[in-house]
Amino acid sequence: MSNNPNNKGRSGASSTERLLSIDALRGFDMLFIIGGAGVIVALCNLFPSSELAAWLSAQMHHVEWDGFAHHDTIFPLFLFVAGLSFPLSLRRQQLSGATKCHICWRVLRRVVVLVVLGMVYNGLFRLQFDTLRLPSVLGRIGVAWGVAALLTLWLKPQARALVSLVLLVGYSLLLTIPAPDVAEGVGTLTKEGNLAGFVDRTLMPNHIYWRGVMDPEGILSTLPAVVTAMLGVFTGEWILREGISGGRKALAMALASVVLLALGLVWNEWQPVNKSLWSSAFVLTAGAYSMAMFALFYYLIDVCGLRRWAGWLRVVGVNSITIYMLQEIVNFGGVSQFFLGGIAGLLPEGWGAVVLSLGYVVACWLVLYLLDRYKIYLKV
Repeated sequence: MSNNPNNKGRSGASSTERLLSIDALRGFDMLFIIGGAGVIVALCNLFPSSELAAWLSAQMHHVEWDGFAHHDTIFPLFLFVAGLSFPLSLRRQQLSGATKCHICWRVLRRVVVLVVLGMVYNGLFRLQFDTLRLPSVLGRIGVAWGVAALLTLWLKPQARALVSLVLLVGYSLLLTIPAPDVAEGVGTLTKEGNLAGFVDRTLMPNHIYWRGVMDPEGILSTLPAVVTAMLGVFTGEWILREGISGGRKALAMALASVVLLALGLVWNEWQPVNKSLWSSAFVLTAGAYSMAMFALFYYLIDVCGLRRWAGWLRVVGVNSITIYMLQEIVNFGGVSQFFLGGIAGLLPEGWGAVVLSLGYVVACWLVLYLLDRYKIYLKV
């Protein structure tokens, strides 16, 4: 844990400052993880005959396999923002005199810490090492971000763009290869028949999410996730460009998101959008959403100066990994039940669920508010 100054971002701010839009967007993304999705589902359940409510409720869950729902945007957006933050962090480190080797060491250290935290989240302290799940959300963020960061340190943007294209095309081609250990005729893009799953169950059969099948944060599917982080890096480098107004930057990002979406929809005709496989079409469509959301937040907060509304999201964004881990340690549902269970019990069942869901979010937020108030942050 460390003390971290609350740097304020603004349109045209110095590269040594922290953009509020980045922290606010990260906080918005994490809001769904700390119970926001549950609140929306509880509210939708109040209207069982509404098609709109049914659709919105479905958006708060992952799709089973192929396809795309809002809940599938949370992970890639977080990874995108991690990549987005790196050029700003890199500029600050360079201005402070850090050498390239020292920055590399910091990147590698962060990768290791995130991988270990991911294993802790998966139950490392249960000491059940024979079945401990090795891949994790934090682990993928660490590795994919780390590779993108190292590429940024050592390669020029044109070379990194080429690497990104090779990763997307190469991964798609790999997915056309049938898994050697499945019966003939099993589709190469099915859960059981894809090559990414074969790699996972061959190298770590007892340490993956779907035991003996595959892991949605597995080894091979980390390759295209690097491109998700790299899209964020390119966006961060664009934000640092001088001589271009904030409004033009936001417009360019919005237009780029449209191009990414179009490419993703075209790619989807060949290989479907699929989060579990982290398909190339998924990289592009999720990248379109991520870039569009950042363009919106950047324009409203750092260009137009509409900052006050984003403060409560910033509280979540600056300690996102902290609350992600705390939810596995602290029973926030029990906290909500302790303080609001009586009120919820007096209400109709549906409204009681809404109150308890809101209580969960508020409990998480209050912890983060106190940490922020005392300038305590989990620095990884």
